[in-house]
Amino acid sequence: MSIPDTLENFDVPAAVARMLDQPALWWQALALFVGHFADWEDAWLASVGDDAGERRLVHALRSAAANVGATKLSASAAALDDLLLQGQGGTAASVFESLRRQLQQDFRQAWRTADAALRLGRRESAD
Repeated sequence: MSIPDTLENFDVPAAVARMLDQPALWWQALALFVGHFADWEDAWLASVGDDAGERRLVHALRSAAANVGATKLSASAAALDDLLLQGQGGTAASVFESLRRQLQQDFRQAWRTADAALRLGRRESAD
């Protein structure tokens, strides 16, 4: 399967380049991202209040998003991940909530975009 020319908030060419310029590897990573993170939002929301647990989930998302080229999602996950790593000492709750809202929005957009691209790619390869 060829890679999409454009994918909203994804840098697909850079991700494919990191995967030895093999589009098949990117498609495999995208399928793993869609499958593995399908229930991520529920698990993450349940972890809020447990800084270590939340950080594990956010860090995993950060890494996976970067791997598939979901640049905006990776950046918003990185912001929250870094803040969770530092701990809440002196950080206003509103800052955390703002970062969480942004992460939730970026996650939903990236996951839906990845899922749609994967479905389209599978249809095209079946034709």
